[in-house]
Amino acid sequence: MFKMEKKYIKLITAILVIFIIGFFFRIGSAYVTGTPVDEKSFSLDENNLPYMYELDSYYNYRLTSNFLDHGYLGDTIIDGREWDTHSYSPGVPLDYPPLIVYLTALVYKFINLFSSVPLLVVCFWLSAFVAPLAGVVAYLFTRRLTNESGAFVAGVLTVLAPFYFLRTVAGWFDTDIFIILFPLLVVWLFWESSINKNPRNSIILSVLAGFSMFLFSTAWNGWQYYFYLMVVFSVLWIVRCYIQKKPMKQFITTFLTFIAVTLILLTLFTGFLSLLKLLYGPLEFLKLTGVQSPWAPWPDIYLSVSELSHPTFDGVVSGVGIALFGGIFGLVWVLRVLLSEDLKKKYLNSMDWFIYLFLVLWALTGFLALMKGSRFIMIIIPPLTISTGIMVGLCVNYLGLLRQNKSSNRVLALFRDKKYLTSFLTLLVIFLVLFPAVANVMDSLEMPPGADDNLWDSLEWINHNTSNDTVVFSNWPAGHIITSIANRSVALDGRMAYIETVQYRNLDSAYAYGVKSPTTAREYWIDRAFYTSDGNLSAGIFRMIATSGDLGYLTLEEYTHNTTRTAEILNNILGVDKSVALDLLVNQYNLSPSQAETIISYTHPNSPRPYVVWTYTQMVNKGFWVFNFGSWDFDKNGGENFTYVFADIYHEDGNIVFSDSRFQFDVTHKTVTYKGELPCCFIQSDGTVVNKTYLNPNSNLCVVILFDESEVVVMDKRFENSTFTQLVLESVNTPTFRSVYKNNSSTVWQAV
Repeated sequence: MFKMEKKYIKLITAILVIFIIGFFFRIGSAYVTGTPVDEKSFSLDENNLPYMYELDSYYNYRLTSNFLDHGYLGDTIIDGREWDTHSYSPGVPLDYPPLIVYLTALVYKFINLFSSVPLLVVCFWLSAFVAPLAGVVAYLFTRRLTNESGAFVAGVLTVLAPFYFLRTVAGWFDTDIFIILFPLLVVWLFWESSINKNPRNSIILSVLAGFSMFLFSTAWNGWQYYFYLMVVFSVLWIVRCYIQKKPMKQFITTFLTFIAVTLILLTLFTGFLSLLKLLYGPLEFLKLTGVQSPWAPWPDIYLSVSELSHPTFDGVVSGVGIALFGGIFGLVWVLRVLLSEDLKKKYLNSMDWFIYLFLVLWALTGFLALMKGSRFIMIIIPPLTISTGIMVGLCVNYLGLLRQNKSSNRVLALFRDKKYLTSFLTLLVIFLVLFPAVANVMDSLEMPPGADDNLWDSLEWINHNTSNDTVVFSNWPAGHIITSIANRSVALDGRMAYIETVQYRNLDSAYAYGVKSPTTAREYWIDRAFYTSDGNLSAGIFRMIATSGDLGYLTLEEYTHNTTRTAEILNNILGVDKSVALDLLVNQYNLSPSQAETIISYTHPNSPRPYVVWTYTQMVNKGFWVFNFGSWDFDKNGGENFTYVFADIYHEDGNIVFSDSRFQFDVTHKTVTYKGELPCCFIQSDGTVVNKTYLNPNSNLCVVILFDESEVVVMDKRFENSTFTQLVLESVNTPTFRSVYKNNSSTVWQAV
């Protein structure tokens, strides 16, 4: 009869426990705990699951659906290249790491061999199954550096790291599930190959590391940062070995094998262009990290992305969890141990300077990357959770000394005589480290889904009631769910200006305008359409982008060689009819007749492409960026100074409505104040009826109270009649736009 050794039972048990902890906490998102019981059904889709928590998930869902339908991720093939004609209308060459699509399609096909499960259901649950694998790898990696207790802690802290956990719960279907898993796997295998005494095994491990790096390249666009991190560190390590006259032949062989396998697989399976992108990437990265964006003086849409803003210290702490402090302390403690040969042999015999210095460099790189946004908290999680695990392992090792003490002290003698006391203290240390991690993830499950029945219904209405060539205008965060559910092209979505492709566009003939398109200029024009109070200008902007994309302003800029001049001209001709616009171009702006005709063909096309504008309640909190980018001053490279504040409102004693932004409304006496002063105008809206009252001509502010959403907006009075105010805040028909579909939280508009 087969009898498994005790150490393997421990190993399998630890792996299962770590995976189960990661899995069961993640599936808690399926219960929508942050939504009141009487509203939960409103947040559930036709499969009785919450709508995706992150709207980018619908992008991956659409690409997977494409792959299952016709065998490739894009919508169509143009000149041998896949194109996504739904994104950034009229479309862009598809450039996206396909692993999440391939994996999801494989799981979907396998499951449907036995039962009928919708693709959206598979997408919803996939993250909960894949993300815990990062904890398993962290455990196996750390187990090579310290004892079982420390390794277990590292595994659990990895799967429960708050920032990683939040972005990998069930219902968050994105590439984040790979961002910790593959770096841990690559670094672990590479380190193992560098220390293995058997040359054959060393090469095998190095090949596996290269293969894992190749898989990582198909999983996340940011894989190049890790590749170059390992290259730079390895070169420095070789230099160190050379200076100290230490053997380095095996390491050089290992390193070159890793590089060769990665590059060969990358070229064979993704094309020579991918290799050029990797080699050319660092040069372009330096340009992207400059003072100005590559699209200046057009406004930088990426400023509006919260995860690309500098994180606060509290944000880093809440994102990493206790591993932030445990990891830093662990790195210091490990250094102390490594500096003593006796302590190293006793407590960290498997640890060497190579992996220690790499963990330090990894952590430092992560902290530096935080300057580019909170998104990069993900980079510092692996080295800090491993370091925390090693710290716990050291604590457990030191506690083990109590069992061996020979002191006559009565207290110390207790630990020698009652060995269970040290086991108790070991469990206590593990509990004290893991409890905060568990508490943090429980709080993060309170988030609401990214959509609801109203949003879904309105998008399905677009799908069933508009022509297939219709373009949908909204704000970019909703772009992916629009393309997925409405099945229509959008002017802008979560890929925004496709910054991931900037580094190699000049190498790719599919990008006819290079870095100039896709561009953040698209955001300026959409926000300009919402910003202006001239409905004809709004309609003209939408018409131009829907029909000709970026060609209007790109072509005009080739004539003017001046972005400010280009924006001025278009703002003056898009709101007037064709004959007037043509006259302005020739007689006021001195374009030749042929140049003017070319521009008019883009701005005032004879056969304009149909479009609709889709607004929804969550756009209220995006108003600041609409007015900031819409008022952009190209000479100053910034938006105008203005006020736009939104806040939730509360009722007090039934007669007073107030908010945390110092807004107050007395229902009985019909008086409203903001910071103790009367506003110029007061707009009340319940989603159906709008009541506007003028109160103080000396004030520069307007207050809009949205009773149906329990929100209040305080803004400059110049925005009172803007398209944004009329369509998003007041939700009323205008002389230019009329609603063709409307429910409690979203509206579809067409030009009159």
